[in-house]
Amino acid sequence: MREKVLKLVVAFPDTTDAMAAEKYYQKLGMPGRLIPLPAAVSAGCGLAWCADREEKPRFEALIPQAPFAVEGIYEVLLYERR
Repeated sequence: MREKVLKLVVAFPDTTDAMAAEKYYQKLGMPGRLIPLPAAVSAGCGLAWCADREEKPRFEALIPQAPFAVEGIYEVLLYERR
């Protein structure tokens, strides 16, 4: 069954930044994965990093030293299998 869950969505200005973020987050062991940008977010390149909402402080703390640009961090209701 699928239900909507509030998730953290990190949007990037272009695909190069999204791919750099994926590599960076995986290297740091950050939870989540790249997803198509949800329709509720009208920003970015069409890709976003999705993680649990509770991880927001960790992602926000990484922005200043990240080797890529972040367009925004959002909390969005997304379908998830339970």
